[in-house]
Parts: sequence; C-alpha cells; structure tokens
Amino acid sequence: MSPQDHAEAKKNEPNLGPLKLLPGVWKSEGRGWNMIALPFATAPSPLDYRLLLNQYNEQLEFKLVDDNVPNRGVEKNNPTVQTDQFVVTVDYQQTIQQVAATDSPDSGGLAGLAGLAIHHEPGLWLHLKNQITDGLNIARLATIPHGDSVLALGQSSEHTGASCIPHINSLPEGVTQDLDGNRYLSPYKKFHDSPFKGTVTAPGFPGFDPTATHVLLELANKGVAVDRTTTLTVDTTNPTGGITNIPFVVRKANATVMKSIFWIQELAEKDKYGDPKLRLQYLQVVMLDFFPRRDGFPGCCPGLIRWPHVSINTLEKDPDASKPYYS
Repeated sequence: MSPQDHAEAKKNEPNLGPLKLLPGVWKSEGRGWNMIALPFATAPSPLDYRLLLNQYNEQLEFKLVDDNVPNRGVEKNNPTVQTDQFVVTVDYQQTIQQVAATDSPDSGGLAGLAGLAIHHEPGLWLHLKNQITDGLNIARLATIPHGDSVLALGQSSEHTGASCIPHINSLPEGVTQDLDGNRYLSPYKKFHDSPFKGTVTAPGFPGFDPTATHVLLELANKGVAVDRTTTLTVDTTNPTGGITNIPFVVRKANATVMKSIFWIQELAEKDKYGDPKLRLQYLQVVMLDFFPRRDGFPGCCPGLIRWPHVSINTLEKDPDASKPYYS
C-alpha cells in the first residue's frame, strides 16, 4: 500500500463513495436508547430473564481511510485475465456511556449507574468499488468486547428528504406475542404501559417504549428540514456475512444475527462554516438466542427463543473535531 493510499480521511472525498460524509466525530448526549433481554437466575416465576433499558451518550469517530486496498484474483474460466477488486476502508471507534438505566424485574443494582462505560466498538466500514456481488457494495466489520466479531454486508442508497423509519417487531420470537395475556412478557408490558424516560423531563416526551422503538427516531426528525439522506443498510445474513462468538456467549446467549440501518442526513440548516449540518441516525437489531421456545404445544417448535437487542440514536457531526490520525 502506497503512502498516498494510507492517510487521514478527508471531508467529502469522492473515493469514499457512500461513506464520504462519515469522516470526523459524531456526538449525542442522552439521545441514545437501548433494550436488551438478559438471562436472570433469580427472576420470579414465570420469568427467567430481565429486560434492561439504557439511555446513553455516544461518540462515534471515523478517522482513517485506506484507499484502493487490493483483493487479487483472476477470471475463473480464464486465469490469464486479472480481475482485482479495490476496497476503500474507513476506520471507526464507537464509545458509549450510560446516562440512566432501569430493568424489570429489578436486579438490585445490576443495571448500573450514570457514567458507566457500557460499550466500546472498534471497526471498519468498507466501500467495495468494483467486482460487486449481488449488489452488495458496502460492508461493516465490528469487534465487541463481549467476545464477538461481526461481518455484515449490504447496500447504500441516496435520496432527497428524510427517510421513513421502519416499525420493527421487537418482541421475542418463539413466545406467544400477547402483551396483555402472556405473563412471560410482563417486563415488556411494564415499559410499554410506562415507557422509560431516563433523565428527560421535557413535557410531552413519550419515553422509550421497547415495543415501539421507532418513535424516538421519528420524534428527533420532527420539524427538521432534511435536504438529502444517504442510507447504509447492512445485514449479517447476507452471503458470507455472520457473527463469530466465544464459547461462553454461544452457550449462554448466542448473538446470531445483526441488522443495522444508518441514515446520514444533510440538513437545510448550515453550520458555522456555511456547510450543511450533518446528522446520523441509526437503528440496530442484534438477535440473541437463549432458552427453549415457548410457543405452541411441547415439541412443536424446536430451537431457542430469539430476543431482539435494539439500539437507536440520533447524533450530530462536530464540525471542529477533525484531526489527523497519523502525524
């Protein structure tokens, strides 16, 4: 790799393709929300899990670009023809600190206090410049301190205006999805009836409802003029994607699928330098598999319950927080 290929990512660099707006620092204070179900040995019957909700601060930093990383190859049926692929990579670091948390049933303090570091994730976004397979022109690689490594592939798109936030089913798969009639879902019903508001005291704030995770993303877009949106959608179930976990995770709460959507918004409002203000929203779902399914009659549906672990946030780009990765 030549020196000019390995350098700091610059603003709006054309070679980055759909990733060109990412380089820099994105921040959010108290606008991140997370839900995750966790095995819990002392839960009262009929429960065997607790539902944890977090409000969080986040910094997401994109620093490094490797331009034209070559993947070498030749034609399958004509090995005299070179068919190399070239990949642009953008390095990222995600750090998340808890603002507030609650769980049900109450774990007696396991939810943690404000200021707790609850996530750190180094990774890469890739723009596949040529030799595209099945229209998959982007990829995300992530490493999680719990002992997970992720490869998710997907597609990018651009359009004018804001995006519609999808309404996802965030109830566990493999149980009867009846909030009123199924006591096993009582933690979800509790936070559906009384959504978690964290530290937010603004009148009319609806709170984070784990059964309607789209609401706060839509609220963040209310009254905001979005000129253009770049959408990055990646999924570990796409060909050659997947999640690899350490043995304990596989045995106890196996992370099997990750799907995420990033919306990079160029606003009509300008920053202090006269450029469009930039925001980034995301919706991410990781499926955790643990405990035998409970739907249907015994033996009808083998396998484990699949629990959606959902994270959402709205971040703003700091126009002043760009600094070289290399001296």
